[in-house]
Amino acid sequence: MKAGWVFLVLGFFWILEGYYSLFHLRYKKWKHAKVNLILLLFVMIINAVFGIATAGVFTWLQTSEFGLLHLFEAPVWVELLIAILVLDLIAQYGVHFFLHKIPTLWRLHIVHHSDKHVDATTGTRHHPIDFIVRETFALIAVVITGMPIAFYFFYRILSVLFTYWTHANIALPLSLDKGLSYLIVTPNMHKFHHHFELPWTDSNYGNMFSIWDRLFGTFVYEDPKQIQYGVDLADHTDDESISIQLGIPFNKNVKSKSRSR
Repeated sequence: MKAGWVFLVLGFFWILEGYYSLFHLRYKKWKHAKVNLILLLFVMIINAVFGIATAGVFTWLQTSEFGLLHLFEAPVWVELLIAILVLDLIAQYGVHFFLHKIPTLWRLHIVHHSDKHVDATTGTRHHPIDFIVRETFALIAVVITGMPIAFYFFYRILSVLFTYWTHANIALPLSLDKGLSYLIVTPNMHKFHHHFELPWTDSNYGNMFSIWDRLFGTFVYEDPKQIQYGVDLADHTDDESISIQLGIPFNKNVKSKSRSR
């Protein structure tokens, strides 16, 4: 079911960006998609393995009644909102921030930023170890809240939708995109994060809600025409080679970026 939702949403935005493009990317769309879809295959295999761990966590939570949501009574919609906010903060914004700030994690995350032609398929572009780190943070958020599994499934549905919506090469009216960015992450907002150099690379970490970037001072919104995709320290690598991309974290020719800039 989840795989079907992933391909449905990915396919929708991949087709849509062909008609309402933000940038006219000069690339072979299918060739570019190949490495990203191979990485998606790795992600789905890891996700299946984590599904076993996730089932165990939810079984334990149900019997132990551990977690924040067991400490008070509230309407279901309030509990659902709290669960989604905590997941978005920890399993999206928080882990994404650490992936940029901790050198070892950053070397994994370079694979995502090395894409020189950001489109909907870029949302699938994660080094397998990067994705394992993300899934671990998601389970931590689940344990902290003690949420029911239905809340987690709903969050995953929303997360997939936002992942491909924010990476898709689609052009919204600037006023609409900027207006929506006061509450949620929009396509333009996330594109600044994929700019090839600092300080924009270290901004706009959110996936669903933009409130975290605004709250923690990492929000950026400038002229989208200034965006140049890629990442300066790995622009010499072949972003369409799966072997090169899998090896980036261990490639001594790819230097860690300076944090002093």
